[in-house]
Amino acid sequence: MDKFTTLTGVAAPLEIMNVDTDMIIPKQYLKTIKRTGLGAGLFSEMRFNDDGSENPDFVLNKPAYRHAKILVAGDNFGCGSSREHAPWALLDFGIRCVISTSFADIFYNNCFNNGILPIVVSESDLEKLFDDARRGANATLTVDLEAQEIRGPDGGSVKFDIDPARKNKLLKGLDDIGVTMEKTPSIASFEQKTATSRPWI
Repeated sequence: MDKFTTLTGVAAPLEIMNVDTDMIIPKQYLKTIKRTGLGAGLFSEMRFNDDGSENPDFVLNKPAYRHAKILVAGDNFGCGSSREHAPWALLDFGIRCVISTSFADIFYNNCFNNGILPIVVSESDLEKLFDDARRGANATLTVDLEAQEIRGPDGGSVKFDIDPARKNKLLKGLDDIGVTMEKTPSIASFEQKTATSRPWI
């Protein structure tokens, strides 16, 4: 998993509340367990018309946002089913940070395990970030995980809170297995002591 330290990129405004995981990646894309290729299906029911052509009104189809790395979204992002394909699709599209006032718990946890930083901000700070994101090609934000700060194009900044353990995982590029593997020396020592003191096990 790639480390997340500082991310600078275009922020796309998705001004929709209650974006569920079926909207993020519809069920027809869940046949694969590969983490790659799902970006093509990201928000497909909003990105594409029934005939397969692009919907020009959808934010990620607009020229300024086609390569967005940050998504500024409405309240309760990632609700619905627990499908891990949702963060996979976001990451495959190129989005490494989602900012909202709240997230569904399972989606929130899945983001950290896949190298995406979900940031919770207040309603007033979200509106500031929406204002920045509405600027199109000039909607560049910098997300500094170490400093726990989002910096806007005009020099303004928004602070955010994050659990220290989750912050550490992203900074080091570790998922849950990676965190466990960091403790390999301690685990090996424990196993050796156990084998000596309780050889019948």
